Amino acid sequence: MDTLQLEQMAKRMRRRILDISHACNAAAHVGGGLSIVDITATLYGAILRYDSKNPDWQERDRFILSKGHGVLGYYTALVEAGFISDEILQSFQTNGSDLIAHPVMNLPLGIESSNGSLGQGLSMGVGLALAAKKKTMAHKIYILLGDGECNEGSVWEAAMSAAHYKLDNLTAVVDKNSFQSDGSSAAVMAGGDLEMKWKGFGWDVHVVDGHNISDLYHAFLLPPVDGKPKAIIAQTVKGKGVSFMENNNEWHHNRLTKAHYDQALQELRD
Repeated sequence: MDTLQLEQMAKRMRRRILDISHACNAAAHVGGGLSIVDITATLYGAILRYDSKNPDWQERDRFILSKGHGVLGYYTALVEAGFISDEILQSFQTNGSDLIAHPVMNLPLGIESSNGSLGQGLSMGVGLALAAKKKTMAHKIYILLGDGECNEGSVWEAAMSAAHYKLDNLTAVVDKNSFQSDGSSAAVMAGGDLEMKWKGFGWDVHVVDGHNISDLYHAFLLPPVDGKPKAIIAQTVKGKGVSFMENNNEWHHNRLTKAHYDQALQELRD
C-alpha cells in the first residue's frame, strides 16, 4: 500500500472503533485504541509478513500488543488484514465473543498473545526473537507498548536482555500519548527522556510522529543496526481523530453514547 491507502485504512479503522464501541453498549478503552491506529495500520498494511489464510505460517512476523487495553486499534487492523470478519468484530464485548476488552491468544484470528497485565509483552517478544535467532529463522518480532507501561520494571529487564542477546530482529514501538489510566504519565510517574533511556539500554532509537504514516513507514524500514534491537518512540495523541477525546483521559475507558457517537462520526467525515 502507498501512504494514501494506509491513511484511508486508518480512517476506516477509526470508524470501526466508533461503531463497535457504541454498539457494545458498555465502556470501552477508546482513547488508547485511537492513539495506536496509525501505527497498526502501517504495520498491517505495509510492514508485517503474514498470511491470513495460513495464520500459523512459521515464517510470519509476530506482532504482540503489550498495551492490551489498546485492543480496538488491534482488532480493527486484523479486520483490514483479513483475519477477522466484520461480523465477528461486531460481537466485541458481547457474551461468548472471542473479542473482549483485552486480547486473548487466538491464532486463527491473528491474535498472537494474551495481554492485559502490563509489562509482559516485551519479555515475550525477547523470547520469540531469541528463539528465531537460535533457529536461524528470518521472521521479525514487533512489540507495541505504552509510555505509561514503561513504568514497569519488567520492561527494562526485557530491554536489557534484548540488547545483551543482540536481538536485531526485534522492534519495540512505544505509544507515547503521555497518559495512562490514572492521569498524565508525567504526574503519575515521570518517565523522563524515553529516547535516552532506550539508547542507554543499548537500543537503536528513532523518534517519530506516531500519526504520520510516512514517518512510521520509513522508521520501520530502516535497516537494523547490527546486533541492536530497534525502538521507535511514536509521539501520539490519546483519542486521536475525535476532538472531545483528544488528550482527554476521561476516554481512557468510557461509554460512547449516541450523542458522542454522532458527533465523533461527523468529525471523521469532515
